[in-house]
Amino acid sequence: MVNKNALRAGTLSAGTSLMLLLSSPAFAYTPDDGDDPGPGLSAAQTLGLYVGLPLLVFAVIAGLVLALDRSRDSDIETVSAQAKSRG
Repeated sequence: MVNKNALRAGTLSAGTSLMLLLSSPAFAYTPDDGDDPGPGLSAAQTLGLYVGLPLLVFAVIAGLVLALDRSRDSDIETVSAQAKSRG
């Protein structure tokens, strides 16, 4: 008698193989519909786009978080200083 796990594994393997066989001609298709790609990017432009721009966005977000966090820290320090002077 066949184990349930073996049956599941066989079904999964057969299904995956069938899907790969059906989709393999789609990977080989090269469209020839008159695409006219523009000029490529230089190395500096590529680095600026994929490295510089994300770092700039990160720096802006981090700066905003730090600026907003510092205003809360000063409020907390003021409240704690007032509590110490009372007590």
